[in-house]
Amino acid sequence: MKKLLQMENIERHYETPAGAVKALDGVTFEIMEGERVILLGPSGSGKTTLLNCLSALDSPTAGSYMFIDQVVPRNNSEQMTSFRRENIGYVFQFFNLLQDLTVLENILLIQELAGKKDPQRAKELLKLVGLEAEIDRFPGEISGGQQQRVAIARSIAKHPTLLLGDELTGNLDTETSNKVMEVLVSACKQEKITSVFVTHDEGLVRYATRVIRIDSGKIVSDKSLDNDLKE
Repeated sequence: MKKLLQMENIERHYETPAGAVKALDGVTFEIMEGERVILLGPSGSGKTTLLNCLSALDSPTAGSYMFIDQVVPRNNSEQMTSFRRENIGYVFQFFNLLQDLTVLENILLIQELAGKKDPQRAKELLKLVGLEAEIDRFPGEISGGQQQRVAIARSIAKHPTLLLGDELTGNLDTETSNKVMEVLVSACKQEKITSVFVTHDEGLVRYATRVIRIDSGKIVSDKSLDNDLKE
């Protein structure tokens, strides 16, 4: 496997009336192409801050971030936006689908914004996540689990190199969460997408090839897994 990205001594500090808070405190790791990484930790551990730095939604206070051997831009909103548009897919906890667009139109819009509109691929992606029969329905007409599968299809519609998710099953029951994760793993394998997901749910570990545990802004363990879903 080739190295996709590397973070070295990443810090992210926030100033508060009580003083500086270290959300990230010297985080170092690398991710290889094709890995499915779960960032696991309690609320306030720094895992979402780390995800935001990975996506260039936020800039580290200190440290270096290399992505495919290139320095990731920081403190420049235009360059950071370009980096995200070219490299990153994102699945949110609350789906963030446009309610006045059909399932298919939600996918087509993202493709159009990325300059890669392809109705046939959009339909193939919806088939990949098991929603080919729902393409003309609106988000409010399908279940939460189905909406999250639409969000997955939408996030990979622009061929991202790295797919990120923040508590993407947080609003779903256990059975639906498992179905969504199975779809997600299958889609990442077929599309050859590297993925990193934030969660506090220990039950999702079985869908990962690697688990990085974070607490108080530091990596406390980093373990590769050999499970039935690993290629």
